[in-house]
Amino acid sequence: MSDRLFQGVIYQMRDAIGRTIGVIDNNGSVIACSDLTKIGETRQSVKEQLSYSTGEIKYDGYTYRPLMQTGRPSYIVFIEGTDMMAEKMSMVLAISLNSIKSYHDDKYDKLSFVKNIILDNVMPGDIYVKSKELKFATDVKRVVYLLKVVSSGDTAPYDLVFKMFPKNGNDFVLSTGEKEIVVVREFPKEVTSAEVEKSANTIADTLASEFYTKVYIGIGSIVDNIKDIARSYREAQAALEVGRVFDNDKAVVSYENLGIGRLIYQLPITLCEMYLNEVFQDGCLDQIDRETLMTIQSFFDNSLNVSETSRKMFVHRNTLVYRLDKIKKITGLDLRQFDNAITFKVALMVRSYLNSRNSKY
Repeated sequence: MSDRLFQGVIYQMRDAIGRTIGVIDNNGSVIACSDLTKIGETRQSVKEQLSYSTGEIKYDGYTYRPLMQTGRPSYIVFIEGTDMMAEKMSMVLAISLNSIKSYHDDKYDKLSFVKNIILDNVMPGDIYVKSKELKFATDVKRVVYLLKVVSSGDTAPYDLVFKMFPKNGNDFVLSTGEKEIVVVREFPKEVTSAEVEKSANTIADTLASEFYTKVYIGIGSIVDNIKDIARSYREAQAALEVGRVFDNDKAVVSYENLGIGRLIYQLPITLCEMYLNEVFQDGCLDQIDRETLMTIQSFFDNSLNVSETSRKMFVHRNTLVYRLDKIKKITGLDLRQFDNAITFKVALMVRSYLNSRNSKY
């Protein structure tokens, strides 16, 4: 990882410096260089001379300076030339690469820490100890987004999502599966659920419109303690699963907005089957055709308002009333009455849930 990190920085600096620059690792090998032909060369004698030095040395037309970490040299930077300018530039190069590597290591450690938290690989008592060690803020607002990739373009979805977030150390993007990406986002203390959902919609829309990548996003609850990140992650998982069953047309589903679907999802299968048999006795639901079921759904969507439903469906009011009477005759439930409508609605949701679990329903 350090090889690519150093090479990327050196590639950007080579034109500004105008001299050959590079990095040598602990084995004395050139691992990064503005002159690609020199990568892989061994400069063991330089390594030995700098093993116990904190200053630069000049050797064979180059100026060398160690990168110091925890008081010991870890890598060596070099620049072509032995003049005063080479000496100053080697110092600038060492400071720059050392800072970048320290930031990278810190970021990497924090990312691994966050991943271990959401996967419950850290003991609760160790979370705060590790947080203090990594200088990881423990009392800020965070939310977990779980992205399920449905289809993607040429670029890997993880890379796309990773580039969408500024490298400020506050947000973390990690992969938990071939088509699952977790985003742990930090928000201001006054953030609202609507703002959190808007941010998720922005991610989904950007991936779809600019990169032709379709995703479903589950949103966990807003948490203000680091140990609760794991709970927010589990809620995001539940949001995706429940959303797939009850709101399969929505790209973004929030755990806080699941409503009664969340309750059904947590019920035992046997209890769901009992409820469905009690509401739809003798398989009466099978007698209702698809067109009538669509009418029922529209009736629910329009708050049990007959006039509004008939207008939205472009059917005569009497036709709608006839269909509602037909449902009452088959099931014994008058959907114009709120209690009966709730019973029927819940029963349909239970059936959808059982179908998703490969039940006989």
